[in-house]
Amino acid sequence: MRAVTITVHGRVQGVGFRYALQAAAERAGARGWVRNRRDGTVEALVAGDAGTVDAVTAWAHTGPPSAGVDRVDVVESTEAPPEGFEIRATA
Repeated sequence: MRAVTITVHGRVQGVGFRYALQAAAERAGARGWVRNRRDGTVEALVAGDAGTVDAVTAWAHTGPPSAGVDRVDVVESTEAPPEGFEIRATA
C-alpha cells in the first residue's frame, strides 16, 4: 500500500473541495482523510495501491468545478490510514 499526504493550494475552501475529494477517493477505492487547514489549503492523506493514489492525486489537481487549484504538493507518508475515507476537523 502506498500513502501520500497532499496539500492543495488555491481557491479550495468554501467550494465543496473536501466533500468532492472524499467522493473521488471513495470511487477510486482509497483510504484516508481530508481536512481544511487554517492557512487556506486543503490537506489529505490518500492511501491505496499506486494506481488508486495516482488517480486521486490527479483529480486533486483540478478539483470540483468551483475550485481554483494553483498547486498540489505531494509527499510520501508512513501514516496508517483509517478504514474508509473521512472528513476531519480543520487543523
